Amino acid sequence: MLLTRRQGLALLGAATVPAWAAGPGVAQPAALIRLPAMRLRQRSLANGLQVVSSAEAMGGGSVSVQVWYRVGGKDDPAGRSGFAHLFEHLMFKRTRHMANEMFDRLTEDVGGQNNAFTAEDVTAYQSEVPSNHLERLLWAEAERLAHLQVDQASFDSERKVVIEELRQRVLADPYGRLFNALSQQCFEAHPYQRPVIGSEADLNAATLADVRQFHATYYRPDNALLIVTGDFEPVQLDAWVDCYFGPLVNPASAIPRVSMVEPARQRDRRVTLKAPQLPLPAVALVWQGPAVSHADAPALELAAALLSAGESSRLNEALVYHRQAAQSAGFSADLYADAGMLTAYAIAASGQPLRRLEQALLGQIRRLAQGALGSAEMDKVRTQLLTAALLSRQTPQGQADAIGRAVMLYGDAREADQRVARLQAVQAADVQRVLQHYLLRGHRVIIDYVQGAAS
Repeated sequence: MLLTRRQGLALLGAATVPAWAAGPGVAQPAALIRLPAMRLRQRSLANGLQVVSSAEAMGGGSVSVQVWYRVGGKDDPAGRSGFAHLFEHLMFKRTRHMANEMFDRLTEDVGGQNNAFTAEDVTAYQSEVPSNHLERLLWAEAERLAHLQVDQASFDSERKVVIEELRQRVLADPYGRLFNALSQQCFEAHPYQRPVIGSEADLNAATLADVRQFHATYYRPDNALLIVTGDFEPVQLDAWVDCYFGPLVNPASAIPRVSMVEPARQRDRRVTLKAPQLPLPAVALVWQGPAVSHADAPALELAAALLSAGESSRLNEALVYHRQAAQSAGFSADLYADAGMLTAYAIAASGQPLRRLEQALLGQIRRLAQGALGSAEMDKVRTQLLTAALLSRQTPQGQADAIGRAVMLYGDAREADQRVARLQAVQAADVQRVLQHYLLRGHRVIIDYVQGAAS
């Protein structure tokens, strides 16, 4: 969905008054941005495949084809953490009618691109190609959904790739172990406690039989969402989808679903994690949060932006620039389909004790939750979030991504439009209320991250 010049000016107008120029209650909130809804077409095939499309030429004559599966890190088999992510890599291997890496040839060799990601709740495959290659890409997606064929050599090769990714992102990065451990410390019962990237021991324990069972269990039409956006003819798309995806048959077995409900934390807890060759110690505070579809989610998103988005965010200004107590500091609201995790962290400046840094983090959270919060500061971060959301939807790829997240996490493709309205509806009182509820009155895990033999 493209912005008109008038809509673009209205969006930019939200940030024309700097936060320092007006105290609480002085600046007037920016006018609401009203945008036309995405023109979505939704249908389901007899085999349960969900199809959402938006035919809207955005320049360049390209089309995005994405297939999202309702399987993520939380669905990893017991003792097989990282398996959903490993399987993502295997989906680019051989099928009945495609050789290894042929999917790359069908996209990259015609001027397009492909990517994929695995998250806690979903695995998504994202491609963009010139519109005249749409049919062959639909065929290829149906082919690897129904007829993936992984041999031992391919399996071993991709497992090595994933283990090397784990080593680079978690073990080689001085602070990788800290961020990888956040979910393990936040969740006590829900499988969100297992990092999506997994562990080397679990990855090495996986077998070729595990791969085949996983594909049969989760890669089926009634567990998939096909999204097509960009420059295409809707009637022709329907015919191709019916041709290539319509004949696919579901297994007779039911799809296993995670039903675990994370219990509320009853007390604060402090843990110490050690890492070798650590330049400076760090501290992290972890709270339980709500699911992404909860009514408090937009307010928490703005709270995270106020605390941590950009050089002028509160944590950066207070802890890094003014006090010079931290090398870096941040806050994140990671909200998933079943539950959420709220995290504040700081990497200490040289000589700074962790207890003082912990209190500084809590002090800034209390200041935001209980102190003055003017509309100019709110408008600034709201504009940052809205700009990012709207600019991402100016391409077929970004629009498809917004649709995928809306369907998979909210169960409604229209949430992609509603998110803009929800962000604009958040007031300062909402931000302060959620901070007081989830953080100031919630129990936390305090993680001291220090030099030592890896723990």
